Amino acid sequence: MNGTTGTGLPGSPTTLFDHALRLHQLVPDEPLPRDGYPFPDDALHRRRGPKAPKDRHLAGKDIALILDTHFARASTLPSELADVFHDVYVPIHHNEHIAAVAARVDIERARQTGRWLVRYGTDRCSVTVGLALLAVAGTADDIPLIQTIGLLSDRFGPLAAHAFERQTGGVEALLWLAERVTGWGRVYVVEALCRLDDPAARPWLLRRACDGDFLNGYFAGKVATVARLHEALAELDTDREMVDHIGRLLHLMSDCGGMGLTLAQYPHSRVVLEAHARHVGLLSPTMERYFTIAVLTQHLTTEPSEAAGCTAAQQEALRATYLEVLDREEWIQAARAGIAADDNRMRWLADHRAPQLRLRAFPDREPDAEE
Repeated sequence: MNGTTGTGLPGSPTTLFDHALRLHQLVPDEPLPRDGYPFPDDALHRRRGPKAPKDRHLAGKDIALILDTHFARASTLPSELADVFHDVYVPIHHNEHIAAVAARVDIERARQTGRWLVRYGTDRCSVTVGLALLAVAGTADDIPLIQTIGLLSDRFGPLAAHAFERQTGGVEALLWLAERVTGWGRVYVVEALCRLDDPAARPWLLRRACDGDFLNGYFAGKVATVARLHEALAELDTDREMVDHIGRLLHLMSDCGGMGLTLAQYPHSRVVLEAHARHVGLLSPTMERYFTIAVLTQHLTTEPSEAAGCTAAQQEALRATYLEVLDREEWIQAARAGIAADDNRMRWLADHRAPQLRLRAFPDREPDAEE
C-alpha cells in the first residue's frame, strides 16, 4: 500500500475512513468518484479472497469464533483485531452470527471495538466486522462515523443502511447518505428507507430516489408504493422535479422484470402514466424528458395493454398523447441537438427505437458497427 495515499501519516497505511473522508471533502454533496475505488488496501485484495461457504447459514461463524475468543479476555484491545479477518470470509450484509456476538458481550466493549475498527482499520475486512458490530451496538453518536465509511457504499453500504434502520435519527442519516451514493450503494440505502416507511422520507422518495442507474429497477416499484405516488399526483402542477422523477420511475418499471415491481404489477400504473403524460407535455423539452417518453411510447406500442395496467383503449390514448409531444417542433430540435452532441441516449433511440416508432427527430441511419 502507498503510505502517502489519503490523510494517513507518511510511512503508515491509510485508514479506509481517512480515504473516504478525503474523497468526500473533494465532492461533499456528490457520490465519491468510482465509489471510492481503488481502496488503500487494494494491493492486498487483488486476488480473490476466501469464498462464501456453500451452506449460507455458516457464513460469519468463523468471524463469530474470532470475536468470542477476543472478548473472552478482558485485557484484549480492539487493535488486536486489525489484521485477523483477512483470511476468512467476511459477509458485507447483516449477519446473524456476528450480530449475536455483539448482543451477548458487554455492549460498551462491543461498541468501542466497532468504533476503533471502523475509524482506524486499514483493511476492508476488519472495517466490515467493525461496522457489523456498530450496526448492533452503535448509538446516534456513531452516525457521522458510519455515514463517512458508508460513502464507500459498494462495500459498506449494506451494513451502514442496516445500522441506520435501528437508530434514532436513522431516517435523516439515510437521506444524507442516499444523496451521496449510487449503484449498489443506492439500492441498499433506498431499500432501507422504503422498509422504514417514514413520512419524513416521502418527499425525497417522490423526487430524488432514482438517479437513472439501471440498478434503480430493484427499488423503483417500492418507492412508488411506499411514497404513495398515486396520492401525490396533484403536486405535479407545480413540481417539475417530481414530473421528471416520475418519468424515471415509470421508465424503470417498464423494464425491470425479475428485478422489482413492474408496471403490470403496480396497481396504479394507468393513473400515474396518465398524469405524467398530461404534465410532461407542459414542460420544455430536455434530452432526459425526450428519452423517457420515447421509451414509454415504445413500451405502449410493442407490449400488450396489460403490461401497462391499461385497457387497449387507454393504452392507445396514452401512446397518442406521448407521440403528440414527441412530434412537436421544439422537442424534435432538442432531440436532434442531442444527436449532434453525440448524447448516448439519443444515439440509442435513433438506433434501436426511433425506426419502430418513426420518430421525426431522427434521420434514418444504420446502427454503428460496434453496436
